[in-house]
Amino acid sequence: MKLVLGDKRLLVATVTALLVIGFLATSFASYFVSRQSLRDAVVETELPLTSDNIYSEIQKDLIQPIVISSVMATDTFLRDWVLDGEQDSDRMTQYLREIKGRYGAFTSFFISERTRIYYHADGILKHVEEKEPRDEWYFRVREMILPYEINVDPDLANQDTMTIFINYRVMDYSGNFIGAAGIGLTVNAVRTLIDDYQSRFGRTVYFADQQGRIVLVGADNSVPENEISQRGNLAKLKSQWSQRQARAFEYDYRGSTRFLNVRFISELGWYLLVEKEADRDIAQIRRALYVNLLICFVITALVLIATWITISRFQRRMEAMATTDKLTGLASRHAYDILIDQALRDAHRLNQPLSVVMVDADHFKSINDSAGHLAGDRVLIGIANAIRASLRSSDLICRWGGDEFLVALRNCDLFNAERLAETIRQTVENAVFSFNGRPIPVTVSVGVAILRAGDDAEAFIGRADSALYRAKQDGRNVTRSDTLVQMAD
Repeated sequence: MKLVLGDKRLLVATVTALLVIGFLATSFASYFVSRQSLRDAVVETELPLTSDNIYSEIQKDLIQPIVISSVMATDTFLRDWVLDGEQDSDRMTQYLREIKGRYGAFTSFFISERTRIYYHADGILKHVEEKEPRDEWYFRVREMILPYEINVDPDLANQDTMTIFINYRVMDYSGNFIGAAGIGLTVNAVRTLIDDYQSRFGRTVYFADQQGRIVLVGADNSVPENEISQRGNLAKLKSQWSQRQARAFEYDYRGSTRFLNVRFISELGWYLLVEKEADRDIAQIRRALYVNLLICFVITALVLIATWITISRFQRRMEAMATTDKLTGLASRHAYDILIDQALRDAHRLNQPLSVVMVDADHFKSINDSAGHLAGDRVLIGIANAIRASLRSSDLICRWGGDEFLVALRNCDLFNAERLAETIRQTVENAVFSFNGRPIPVTVSVGVAILRAGDDAEAFIGRADSALYRAKQDGRNVTRSDTLVQMAD
């Protein structure tokens, strides 16, 4: 059957037939694959169960540090010491040293909201400052609604050792924030926990942050990469990871297939990844999968070939509609936004002047009201032609909206831009506009602006718009520039 591209019904019927064929083919192939339940058992039961167990272990291992930090935040000694004016800093140092030693923490700390002093078990560390990037966490905790957070940062008091901190808000007896307290665990301690998880559950366990960096692995180097993008095609699946529920995936790594379970650990802000190498168990499944993929590829290719032609033609039409004003044939505002950004970049890069001219028809509403909207359309077309005839090929012009037009003049200083703007104004004033034999007097007001250092498109065009507004205030049918607006202000 020959596909006639112009026949919409035939195209729809062809696409429908291909989709039906593809559905039947993949369903038939899936029937044979589904008889093998191993993959389902691993992905849907075994790995999620392991992930749940490890997640429970992680929660258990983090409970004690959180409880300790909670006790510190509600300790009457700590609060009374702060409220009494933080007399004798050695008492706070001794308190933090006892917390650290009693619970085996790597570090313990307290930051006072009143004095911004950072106390830790070995003395006063420093004063925290809002402008210091390393102190950002404290000011984040100060504004939190939740009572605590867990984050990973280098510990300044211990030679920048990567440390997992529990940062707990400390409140006085009236509920006012008076500081942050807590303890820290070394990342190496957590690595030991990961090794224990891997040993007990027989799976590869590691953590990745929300940017795709692998942040925590076991000490056995089972995951040597620094980013998930280095682990086969795993990075392609990251967009499907969910912070609300655990998800199961299958990906290729160093020539082998891996089954993966991903879940988000909200306490840490990391993803827990638990995976299993599956090649030994799914040799038969892989053969069926290759067949299924081949069939799906062929069907998809056929569908794409059939729909590509129609989509391409439709896209070309939509692009033309989006970038061209139907009435005047000028560039649309959408297209102009792209063009003006490029013109700005070129002007800054080449160190050349760039000016804009904004043109607005005077009393255009009265033309529509008295002569009708068709006459108004005729006037807009005439104004557009008058502006276009005055420009160089390198200049940009668009219909900015309604009865407004915007022109960008490349390599044109303010003096020449004002001359051109005045030429446009006079050309429109002297032009003969008529509709159904009835003359229509038409004038325009014009605003001019030149690009200044630091200008973006919004500021640049905004000054031309301000100049246009001044032209309207000065009686219309005049040209004003943004320099004149500044002098008047």
